[in-house]
Amino acid sequence: MLKIEHISKTFNAGTVNEKQALCDLSLELREGDFVTVIGGNGAGKSTMLNCVAGVFGVESGRILIDGVDVTHLPEYKRAKYIGRVFQDPMMGTAATMQIEENLALAARRGQHRTLRPGITKQERDAYREQLKILDLGLEDRLTTKVGLLSGGQRQALTLLMATLKQPKLLLLDEHTAALDPKTAAKVLDATERIVQKSGLTTMMITHNMRDAIAHGNRLVMMYDGRIVVDVSGEEKKRLTVEQLLSLFSQASGSDEVDDKLVLS
Repeated sequence: MLKIEHISKTFNAGTVNEKQALCDLSLELREGDFVTVIGGNGAGKSTMLNCVAGVFGVESGRILIDGVDVTHLPEYKRAKYIGRVFQDPMMGTAATMQIEENLALAARRGQHRTLRPGITKQERDAYREQLKILDLGLEDRLTTKVGLLSGGQRQALTLLMATLKQPKLLLLDEHTAALDPKTAAKVLDATERIVQKSGLTTMMITHNMRDAIAHGNRLVMMYDGRIVVDVSGEEKKRLTVEQLLSLFSQASGSDEVDDKLVLS
């Protein structure tokens, strides 16, 4: 479903601030894969995700989504293949609009606009059923302005909106990092349910080693713009945080793991 072939990305090339963020990086996700991506600050996780989404261009290599070469497509043209949830809970929703209006916007993504009534009873019933998946009681608050919701509720709603049209690829960019631990756990549980129910191909970036081990069927660790650990199946299920740190040290040739990664 996703093929990243030998991509490289350098920021501020030719200056004293030159930084090679991705070095000849290759990664392949099969349809239905749920891959967690972990690594320290500056490892290249978010850069890779932004290159896939089209936010950044690449100097070399190719990116294919479901067999379509999107390497040179702008971000807005890639959007029809991708659902994305950002780290900031405020980014994915319209605060001054109601919950049902936000969902209607997501449901009409890519469709022609008309002068029909905004939301039909049938659609409203469907949104109510979708919201039940989140287990946050939002199905009884369809007309509530989104700006009145908590950060966790908004992030969960953003997740639902991003997956409503069942994208080819779901990108989660540390989507629980700004939430308190209890709320983050709820959003992660909702993520797991939605991904499993729809069989979505998913890439989730996280700083939390336990979350990376607990979720998904495959774990990738990055260091210095490269993939240094790639485990899946039974090997991933048996992993502990200590073993993951040991794998990182062996693969990277370094014992340096930043505090944020260890303490998460």
